[in-house]
Amino acid sequence: MKLVPTYRLLLLVGFVLLPGTLLMALMAPLTIAVILLAAGLLAASIGDAYRSRGRLQGIHVILPEVVRLSRGRPGSFDVQIENDNQKIRRIRLGLPLPQEIDTPTFELAVELPPDTPTSMVGWSLTGVKQGRYLIDRCYLETASPWGLWAVRSAAAVRMEIRVYPSLFDEHKNLSGLFLNRGLGIHAQRQVGKGRDFEQLREYLPGDSFEDIHWKTTAKRGIPITKVYQIERTQQIYVIIDASRLSARASTTSKPAGIGGDANPADETAPILQRFITAALIMALAAERQGDLFGLLTFDDKVRTFLKAKMGKAHFNVCRDVLYMMQPQNVSPDFAELFTFIGTRIRRRALMVFLTHLDDPVLADGFTQHIDLIARHHVVLVNMIKPLIARPLFSSESASSVNDIYTDLGGHILWRRLREAQKVLQKRGVGFAMLENENLCTDLVGQYLTLKRRQVL
Repeated sequence: MKLVPTYRLLLLVGFVLLPGTLLMALMAPLTIAVILLAAGLLAASIGDAYRSRGRLQGIHVILPEVVRLSRGRPGSFDVQIENDNQKIRRIRLGLPLPQEIDTPTFELAVELPPDTPTSMVGWSLTGVKQGRYLIDRCYLETASPWGLWAVRSAAAVRMEIRVYPSLFDEHKNLSGLFLNRGLGIHAQRQVGKGRDFEQLREYLPGDSFEDIHWKTTAKRGIPITKVYQIERTQQIYVIIDASRLSARASTTSKPAGIGGDANPADETAPILQRFITAALIMALAAERQGDLFGLLTFDDKVRTFLKAKMGKAHFNVCRDVLYMMQPQNVSPDFAELFTFIGTRIRRRALMVFLTHLDDPVLADGFTQHIDLIARHHVVLVNMIKPLIARPLFSSESASSVNDIYTDLGGHILWRRLREAQKVLQKRGVGFAMLENENLCTDLVGQYLTLKRRQVL
């Protein structure tokens, strides 16, 4: 407990004791009166401080264990205050929130009701940067019985603030794919007869000869046809590269506010943060399509692996894994990654890679080992397109020698990526360079196109 003089005590000293001291120097008969006044003020302040012992002992502050926020979106939580002795009617409550948490006020003046020992008060805040933040104490202040002192104390609490990536802007960009109710995606028309075996039946005119089950036909002596159904539940895995190249700042091809609702904060965010947002959007899309969603993160080794499942609980697990992930200053090991996938994921699945192939050494390592999984799974490789990667003479803004060299470097990078794309296509792997602002939209579009065509 700590005692701090209030304005009331300071005013008494400044407007009573100090003028009395001056009068005592000018008028000697007032000396005894001033001394008595000073002694009375001193006794009153000491007595008030003595009566303030343990004044905050009956006040208990209870905070929620976990507060979940979306980055840049306002949120709030409830603070429960228990007033056991009900002698205090007004307190000030303060929380040591970090700089990454924006709040209208860092302290609240709370009026405690006289007829109940428990009261609730709301606290508004906004997460500026995604991450996990711990609050381990709160500060309380109340006035002494005579109001001469402010009684302060620190109470131990435990509250965890989790700031997740914001999906609100991506929901708006995907409004053409999502229904009005919640996040439901339009039903996709399936092309083809399906791949899952359903049953056997007798041959009917018009059935394809390739669907005849010859062994059963030989047993029964009549033509028997295999009937297939469309596969409803498929496995979708998003594989995120969290190595050194993911620490680069994401860039957009058009300024914020021109032709879209680009968030200026996202222009300086690392690429890994865009990958995390895209993975969560893919999880929501797979959930609405009735598919299983899985997650894998890697750098120089596999860091996280979540088997493909569905449901809100599984989405929350994926979100809790991703929001704390940070890029590592290491190069990715694709050989270990593909070996891990080949041994742990047996069922045919859609593998969506979010990685970087603009480094020629990494691109060669990726193409050399992709055959370990490309023959068994459907593989899509996506990367955010570098701004300078474009064909020569496609830019009209070259006005200096430096711009010419920049365009030459961009052309070499573009040609190298095109060569990597052709190598991957020969192995049955799709490759795309996506714009930063269209990353989530294009990924969901790829997924729905493959599902409609029943490529899995």
